[in-house]
Amino acid sequence: MYLYIKALHIIFIVTWFSGMFYIVRLFIYNTEANEKSDPEKSILQKQFAIMIKRLWLGITWPSAILTLIFGPWMWYMMAANPQWLMIKLAFVIGLYAYFYTLHIIYKQQQKGIFKYSSQKLRIWNEIATIFLVAIIMTAVVKQSMSWVWGITGLLLFVIALMSAIKIYKNLRKA
Repeated sequence: MYLYIKALHIIFIVTWFSGMFYIVRLFIYNTEANEKSDPEKSILQKQFAIMIKRLWLGITWPSAILTLIFGPWMWYMMAANPQWLMIKLAFVIGLYAYFYTLHIIYKQQQKGIFKYSSQKLRIWNEIATIFLVAIIMTAVVKQSMSWVWGITGLLLFVIALMSAIKIYKNLRKA
């Protein structure tokens, strides 16, 4: 039974992350559409509003809830509380906090409020990537990971990711 619960947990993690990655892309496109003139602006924003709502409420939220159901269920079935699981749980709590910030942006954009530039949203989109790497490394490498190397690796990954965003921004301007 444990392996079935684990498989379902992984499936809903994948769909949840897919939703989070794509929703921010849609926020970016919607923000950029807001800078266009009518009728292009209204046509694009109507379409993005539909896409955003369907993705957020039809895929991303249900996946987040099912991940939250199957994760603790797996934990209960393991009947152990290893240290790596506590650290992974801390990252997961951070991920749900990030998810909540996406929900705030979702609600704002549904009301036509655009507080963030497309560049800021591009950077914000990579936060999910950082959580993904941290959670997967913690879950897979577990006890064999050195915390010094783990944190160093994560910081280097963040630096590489932010550098790539800066390079991409410069290429877009060229």
